[in-house]
Amino acid sequence: MRRGDYFFGGILIFIGILFLLNNFEIIQLDINPAEHWPLVFIIPGVLFELGFFIRRKDAGLLVPGGILLTYGVLFYINVLYGWDWVNQLWPLFPMGVAFGLLQLYVFGGRDRALLIPVGIIGGFSLIALSFTLEILDSGILIGAAFILLGLIFLFRRK
Repeated sequence: MRRGDYFFGGILIFIGILFLLNNFEIIQLDINPAEHWPLVFIIPGVLFELGFFIRRKDAGLLVPGGILLTYGVLFYINVLYGWDWVNQLWPLFPMGVAFGLLQLYVFGGRDRALLIPVGIIGGFSLIALSFTLEILDSGILIGAAFILLGLIFLFRRK
């Protein structure tokens, strides 16, 4: 077993003991689980990320790590600032998938095929976010899309 396994295992056991002691009222921690439930997403996400960056093996760990971290941060924002934010931030949920796949591309051998779903999912997320935050007008976006498609047809290789 690696030294890192002992370290992370020890940290997890320590945190678990603290929660149990608090639950049985042996110690008093000022922890409100209703405010910190997004840690259920963040902690495994961090562990997936560290699992890759410490060992530098199996870049596939970055995909669930990126997704869980993104979702955990979004849930924390909504817990801390109110669930009305989810009406504007929902497009960032698919962005979590794009983030995980982008990490796999960057750190996992640069398979160009990964850029297709990253571009599609990430692009969809950014466009939807621009609409929910009212950054772009649909007329501007549609006009720009037609110009971009026209340029692609004009300059593509045969």
